[in-house]
Amino acid sequence: MDKQKQFLIIFRAAKKKYGKLEKRLSAEGWKYDWQTLISTIMSAQSRDETTIPIAEKLFRKYNTLEKLAGAKYADVLKTFKSLNYNKTKAKHVIAAAKVILKDFRGKVPESLGDLTRIPGVGRKVANIALVEIHGKHAIPVDTHVHRLANVLELVKTKTPEQTEFALMDIVPKKYWIEVNRIFVLWGKSVKGKDKKKLLRSVGLS
Repeated sequence: MDKQKQFLIIFRAAKKKYGKLEKRLSAEGWKYDWQTLISTIMSAQSRDETTIPIAEKLFRKYNTLEKLAGAKYADVLKTFKSLNYNKTKAKHVIAAAKVILKDFRGKVPESLGDLTRIPGVGRKVANIALVEIHGKHAIPVDTHVHRLANVLELVKTKTPEQTEFALMDIVPKKYWIEVNRIFVLWGKSVKGKDKKKLLRSVGLS
């Protein structure tokens, strides 16, 4: 069986189970585009369940991009105290707000190249912004997507970036926008590197 057919069988089974799950991820449900980006920067190496309440608290205090750009590092750090890598993230979100205002007139840019010029934004965060903010075709690859794609033997890669490009070769473009959410929900539900366990969890064996 070729890799695309294999992906489609697995993805459709996973989507059937997780596609209607009403679980909010860090990049979802924000009023403003800049909040989506900032929350995604905050979510790196942190659980969504931890990130979302902290992001909500941050946005209550700094309810415009201008206010966040003018925030004091110590105040943001205090808000981020229970967030992983809080010192780095506090610096990044203030700097990101400044760059979006100065270089992009307060708008979250629409290209990967421009997005990755923003502090705290690597390929994963940029791709999430393309999908969630601009509705563009991209495959954001986090630890869940990277693990599942390799355990399920859809790809054989060592880094998330390699996984992104490998998946782009086998996933029909119309599904790119859905891969991250479905695989993240699946990955949160089923831990480890047992292929049979993963397949059984979505009714495949």
